[in-house]
Amino acid sequence: MAEPDAVVIAASTRRLVGDLFEYRDLGAAQLKGFAEAVQVWQVLGTSGVDNRFKALRTSARTPLVGREDEIELLLRRWALTKARYGQIVLLSGEAGIGKSRLLAAFEQRLEGEPHVRLHFFSSPHHRDSMLYPIIARIERAARFARHDTPESRLDKLEALLSRSGESPPEELALFADLMGLPTADRYPSFILDPQRKREPTMAAFVRQLEVTARRQCVFLIFDDIHWMDSTSLELLDVIMARVPQLSVLFCATFRPEFQSPWTGERHVTTLALSRLGQREATQLVEKVAGEKPLPADLMDQIVRRADGIPLFAEELTKSLLESGLLHDQDGRYVLEGPLPPVAIPSSLYASLMARLDRLSPVKEVAQIGAAVGREFSYEFIAALARRTDEQLDDALEQLVSSGLVFRRGTPPNQSFIFKHALVQDAAYSSLLRRQRQELHARIAKVFEARFPETVATQPEILAHHYTPRPGSSRPRSSIGAKQASALSGDLPTSKASRT
Repeated sequence: MAEPDAVVIAASTRRLVGDLFEYRDLGAAQLKGFAEAVQVWQVLGTSGVDNRFKALRTSARTPLVGREDEIELLLRRWALTKARYGQIVLLSGEAGIGKSRLLAAFEQRLEGEPHVRLHFFSSPHHRDSMLYPIIARIERAARFARHDTPESRLDKLEALLSRSGESPPEELALFADLMGLPTADRYPSFILDPQRKREPTMAAFVRQLEVTARRQCVFLIFDDIHWMDSTSLELLDVIMARVPQLSVLFCATFRPEFQSPWTGERHVTTLALSRLGQREATQLVEKVAGEKPLPADLMDQIVRRADGIPLFAEELTKSLLESGLLHDQDGRYVLEGPLPPVAIPSSLYASLMARLDRLSPVKEVAQIGAAVGREFSYEFIAALARRTDEQLDDALEQLVSSGLVFRRGTPPNQSFIFKHALVQDAAYSSLLRRQRQELHARIAKVFEARFPETVATQPEILAHHYTPRPGSSRPRSSIGAKQASALSGDLPTSKASRT
């Protein structure tokens, strides 16, 4: 039985969070509202895993597709690193494009070569937590446990730092202070304010890196630095200044909205990952399906909806394979019935919604745009948003800066396009049924009042928005694209967005 205040999760959540936590299997439990017993797990605490990508993908890893050139580039930078010409690779790309997957595949290529891997993760929940990636990494590496006493944690910290050689007492004291551990009489106490402690703490970390790099090559990864706190970014400045003199391959990953200040040096390589082409996306889907052919229409729908994002292609395919809609017949998959619309997998929905929820003040604008379609014009959203021009401009600017939508054109003929069809779907599905109906009615009235010529030539638009829809339906984005095209002078209907 679980404790009264324990966190208990179902199988669906257990799959989503992977090995990020430690669990206790509580077996099948009879829960209110469920006709049959449900398998449940108690969450005991964080697992201490040092690779979030691997923790969230505990099943057999899908082979890397379409990134051969990038792997070869990393291998060339590694060769320079081994020759003691430290290298920096700045790896950018949108969410789900495969930044962590690429580095995991590269690390596989290093198996058998002596090296040390140091992996640090940033978190959207700790943007204001000073040196959070460093503290979290030390906790994992030292194997801090939930019930450790401060003295026990201090012993573990000492053991960790001793692996790199002799650490002076002042350095041990700085790391203990960083971890919030009382040192009692073991080390000298520092009567310094936090601002003055920062520099010696950073210097101590860099010294540890230097000692390690003198013994073996270091593969140093900082993931998702777009979420990094300002003090950690200062530490990156200090580390990067030392990398050229060390046997260190430093890789930092981030999304395109992050403006990297570390460019222009010979030892710095900027690598931007692009979306997969149709051929590569098809290859990826085939590999996820175990090389068993999928129905052509279904393959086309998956590739089209994934829109070149490897994670989306992988999760859409897995979701369909697990849905029971397909069965194996003579070594190929066939559909049990009519081809259904491809829904957002639960493994992606939470992530997409989290990105929208972090923009809660402007989320309503994204929802309105989603009801209009994959693409919507400024003129049309202005007629619907019930905001001042200044408020609307600010909301749209935040959506563009977040990477959720693209901007096309210049005022007053601007239009906006959801970066991915699944982002549009997530925004639309977050509307309650009553909100959805009210919004579609407003859209139809705006068409009738302001754009009668569009209604006359494309009456199906009006019919779409006046058609009653169940709470789970999604907008037909092709119609939304026609709306945007009809209302933007620089967007002819023949260029309507794909969904």
